Amino acid sequence: MSKISVLILAKNEEKNMRECIESCSFADEVIVIDDNSDDRTREICEGLGARVIQRSMNGDWGGQQTFAIQQAKCDWIFFIDADERCTPALCEEIKAIVAKGDRYGYWVRRINHFKHKIVKHGPLSPDWVCRLMPREGSYVEGFVHPKIVHKYKNKKLTKNMLHYTYETWDQYLRKMNQYSSLAAKKNFENGKRSNFILDIILRPAFAFFKMYILKLGILDGKIGYMLCMNYANYTMNKYIKMRFLE
Repeated sequence: MSKISVLILAKNEEKNMRECIESCSFADEVIVIDDNSDDRTREICEGLGARVIQRSMNGDWGGQQTFAIQQAKCDWIFFIDADERCTPALCEEIKAIVAKGDRYGYWVRRINHFKHKIVKHGPLSPDWVCRLMPREGSYVEGFVHPKIVHKYKNKKLTKNMLHYTYETWDQYLRKMNQYSSLAAKKNFENGKRSNFILDIILRPAFAFFKMYILKLGILDGKIGYMLCMNYANYTMNKYIKMRFLE
């Protein structure tokens, strides 16, 4: 029977690692690529039987994930973030798929939470991520929003994953600031340039409209409005930072 390597990228995730790893009841091995944590992340992971490899990420999330794939020993790989949890139903579905041997790149729907409250719409609305696939020929490309590349057709899983995205506004804003800086740098290095009217004035306005109206952030009440406004702010900051790089 084929086996599954669970791959986790982590940095200072001592609050999350135990629940994350224990939620993956289907794992034949767990590999944690640790970005030089200075808390108890490594101790907790190794105590649960995980193999921990320390490696600096240096802002290259895709490169770190590709490195994780290269360390896997099993035929199948499953990516999970420290702030995500597999539900029992999802675990059973994954075991059945691997046992059957249907070789696809499988996408799972995440149910997102902000401060442990479900956010059903807007920028944190349920989203699909590619997480389960055969190891052979798979790799990841991209810095900020990496793309998992594999040689198989795509298919969706029917069961959900829980995603506890942010616990505080400070954590959320720090992450958005980091993402906007990385996106600006990547776009600039790829030859893109920022237009003041189009990118700094119009794009943020459309980003808010898209998240608040088209993706129904309005239905999440006050938290929905605040998240959509912050998404518009992230969009504006990305292009402002590009302009200063110019």
